[in-house]
Amino acid sequence: MIECLTGNVVHIEADTIVLDVNKVGYLLHCGNPYRYEQDKGNEVTVYTYQHVREDAIKLYGFSHREERRLFEKLLQVSGIGPKGALAIVGSEQPKLVVEAIEQENETFLTKFPGVGKKTARQIILDLKGKVSEIVPTLAEGLFAAPLTVPTDQESALTEALEALRALGYTEREIKKVTPALNAESLTTDAYIKLALREMLKG
Repeated sequence: MIECLTGNVVHIEADTIVLDVNKVGYLLHCGNPYRYEQDKGNEVTVYTYQHVREDAIKLYGFSHREERRLFEKLLQVSGIGPKGALAIVGSEQPKLVVEAIEQENETFLTKFPGVGKKTARQIILDLKGKVSEIVPTLAEGLFAAPLTVPTDQESALTEALEALRALGYTEREIKKVTPALNAESLTTDAYIKLALREMLKG
């Protein structure tokens, strides 16, 4: 397994980044690729998880080992695949996710795309008592670096909406939070974080 990759972020899309490592471009699937906006062109370390199946080999990228650990834990749950696990991790609310599992809060978990009541119950059954050790490191200063505000706010909002679609949110869910986004002037990453917070409120 590839533990991590260190290189330059050279391209960002709705659900992936390309990391140039010694002139080899690695395609990494990320929960929120736009968090790397501020690092584009700079050297960063991305922790990876390699997922292998019959028809594809994919690398998933995470800013922290602990974030990857939560992803790996979620993959152990019946009914949760890499896309669903990435959507939950990409919400950047790991402390709330762990609290929901420990407190058996199915309602909170069903707010993530692809997670119904049955899957939420399975997450709780499989992971309660097994993820609480992840919280302290994840909760301290994760994604706290200052962001550079882009000059084209409309473009930032468009990219954020595309990222939400890539995470699996429906047009109805996206339209529900769009008014809150339109009221702000933010970076793509900040728009995504705000949208996810609004969705988790219900």
